[in-house]
Amino acid sequence: MQKRHKNRLQYFEEQDHTTKKYVIPYIEETKHIGKGTKVLEIGCGEGGNLKAFLDKGCTCTGIDLSKWQINNATNYFQKHPQFQNLTLFCTDIYEFSTKERFDVIVMRDVIEHIPDQKKFLNFVKLFLAREGVIFFGFPPWQMPFGGHQQVLKNKFLSKLPYFHLLPKFCYKGILKLFRVPDNHIKTLFEFRSTGISIDRFERILKQENYRIHSRTFYFINPNYEVKFNLKPRKQLSVLTKVPWLRNFYITAMYYVVSNR
Repeated sequence: MQKRHKNRLQYFEEQDHTTKKYVIPYIEETKHIGKGTKVLEIGCGEGGNLKAFLDKGCTCTGIDLSKWQINNATNYFQKHPQFQNLTLFCTDIYEFSTKERFDVIVMRDVIEHIPDQKKFLNFVKLFLAREGVIFFGFPPWQMPFGGHQQVLKNKFLSKLPYFHLLPKFCYKGILKLFRVPDNHIKTLFEFRSTGISIDRFERILKQENYRIHSRTFYFINPNYEVKFNLKPRKQLSVLTKVPWLRNFYITAMYYVVSNR
């Protein structure tokens, strides 16, 4: 487990850095963002991604299932000059009720944790303004650390790539061998059940009648700049056109989509 997974304020600041430097400029290639833009983040955690939008004068709404993370977010934003433009909810997205429609919906490192993504992508349209867009950023399940093993306390396993792709009994056996607690194993298997590939994500987008405005394959995730001091690197080779194979070495996908 990395220090950043324990230090939530550090994690908040890392999210702010990446969203400000990479995510917002990426969205703005399709959709202007400025004062009055209505932004919804689903799975906002402590709200690090929302801070960058709030700094630009946006009206921001954040939703998360975790009460302690929403409480952290409230504390972190208390002294923000635009705090009055931020609303936070601790609720399930399927129980969230509002007449508001949002210009931008943000889902960064979230879609890979949501069960039944097809159902969700159909449902989330309810919150999208007529000319609104959704940003998705996620790691393909098959990439080296797509199993989120980096959150494990065991230093060896937290740095061991691809072992989450082993058959279930082998995967569980290794976790047991290294005495990973049962509750952590349960969490990792939840990640396994919802992990998504590039190909399946795009298939669902097509089925649910979304239009892809932007799509970028990252060999080096933009977030690795602040985490590991690595410069983000897009993958532009013909290999990105090869289904299945590209899932194994692309560390992040960025999309901007809209409802047709």
